[in-house]
Amino acid sequence: MALERTFSIIKPDATKRNLTGAIVKKFEDAGLRVVASKRIHLTMAQAGEFYAVHKERPFYGELCEFMASAPIVAQVLEGENAIAKNREVMGATNPADAEAGTIRAEFAQSVGENSVHGSDAPETAAIEIAYFFSGLELVG
Repeated sequence: MALERTFSIIKPDATKRNLTGAIVKKFEDAGLRVVASKRIHLTMAQAGEFYAVHKERPFYGELCEFMASAPIVAQVLEGENAIAKNREVMGATNPADAEAGTIRAEFAQSVGENSVHGSDAPETAAIEIAYFFSGLELVG
């Protein structure tokens, strides 16, 4: 097994409902360790830049508005196969399809307001981590 890092966001729908601690606990209980974390309120421009990969998709504008609607918690998680583990703990994007006990099964309000975001590959994780954190902020 490989020790790796992945990027995670606790989204506005979850921060508004004060679920940050409960969500972090699920990651930690699964063996992931938070090595960087910050609570920030994205501007529309920042959300748009972060989600630029979706710019041509019909949900892009709505996604950016949602992500700029309230604070988020950006974090870097570390552990054995952290990317796959994070995605397992998050559950399916559609909460109706998410397995019991996953973050989205327990906390998501809809497909769009699904409480968390996680990187899908090592390359994506590296880009997403670098967008929010400098190397000095990754403190293990």
